[in-house]
Amino acid sequence: MNASPTRLVLMVATRKGAWLFHGDTQRGAWTVDGPHFLGHTISHVQLDPRDGRTLLAAAKTGHLGPTVFRSTDLGATWKEASQPPAFAKPTNGLPARSVDHTFWLTPGHAGERDSWYAGTSPQGLFRSEDGGITWVPLPAVNDDPQFREWMGTVQDGTPDGPKLHSITVDPRDPAHLLFGMSGGGVHESRDAGRSWTTLIEGMEVVGGFDAATVTFHDPHCVRICPGNPDRLYQQNHCGIYRLDRPGKAWQRIGRGMPADVGDIGFPMVVHPRDPDTAWVFPMDGTDVWPRTSPAGRPAAYVTRDGGRTWQRLDQGLPQQQAWWTVKRQAMTADGLPEPALYLGTTSGELWVGHEGGARWVNIARHLPEIYAVEVAALA
Repeated sequence: MNASPTRLVLMVATRKGAWLFHGDTQRGAWTVDGPHFLGHTISHVQLDPRDGRTLLAAAKTGHLGPTVFRSTDLGATWKEASQPPAFAKPTNGLPARSVDHTFWLTPGHAGERDSWYAGTSPQGLFRSEDGGITWVPLPAVNDDPQFREWMGTVQDGTPDGPKLHSITVDPRDPAHLLFGMSGGGVHESRDAGRSWTTLIEGMEVVGGFDAATVTFHDPHCVRICPGNPDRLYQQNHCGIYRLDRPGKAWQRIGRGMPADVGDIGFPMVVHPRDPDTAWVFPMDGTDVWPRTSPAGRPAAYVTRDGGRTWQRLDQGLPQQQAWWTVKRQAMTADGLPEPALYLGTTSGELWVGHEGGARWVNIARHLPEIYAVEVAALA
């Protein structure tokens, strides 16, 4: 959309439904629209940037099972996909699988109107070419024996099931795709998903496991820099990383984080224009992995030099006894001239971080556990 933005919409996906928050570009006042799909698990809600009005919501419902809903009027009405993501009958003698839920939604390239990608649990990759009405599986991932080995079993995955996530389309080339699997590594295609290569060099794994085995790699969130698509950032189960092309090896850039905080977390956010600026939200990754804010003091951290140094951003956030954390899709930044951050917490709070996270203000409390937060600027 070419017109200057005049308003923002936040899309908040939760364990018990979805909410839309509408505000102006000052980010000071918000009106709430919702709940949508009350009581159903909503993993992700995304707006199509190519038309500024089509929404897709990844849902797991009690009566329809895993599905995708579509709205062409900014959430005023919704319609279920006629053919949601579902695995095809397997080939190569592989065991059959069923989609538990669609986890990640990504609009396709700007030049491919109505194209979308979806990642599921267990790990699967799907594409739609009609705006999310029907979805087809990509067999080069879903039914490839090597990929299936890397995916492991449901028991090997994350606590609420293994995920295919971080689906990324290079803004310069619709055939250049990337995604992450938890577990199962980072993978890249240069031919629109017909073939794939792994991108795990330099990534660490949990002690006692072999880093050469793709299965053991657990990327939490992978992002491409809009300001320089040859740079990738990653928040991993084992640290924060950066990859600069044409290089092939990830560099662990989280070593500069405070030792008492560490560089373990889930979300990864990159600046819309400055490839040296990125944000993370660490969690306690020690011992039994309590998955809470370190010491009960939540904070975002920003780097403005590509990961060499990090700065704590906690003004306005609770200073003690706040044990929530932020999931991998639940932190984002808008694209305005001075970006703001937005995050949703496991305790159902929604926050805006003005001036790039320098000053945090609460938008909403008492929502269900927040799974994902996205933002879009509308004319």
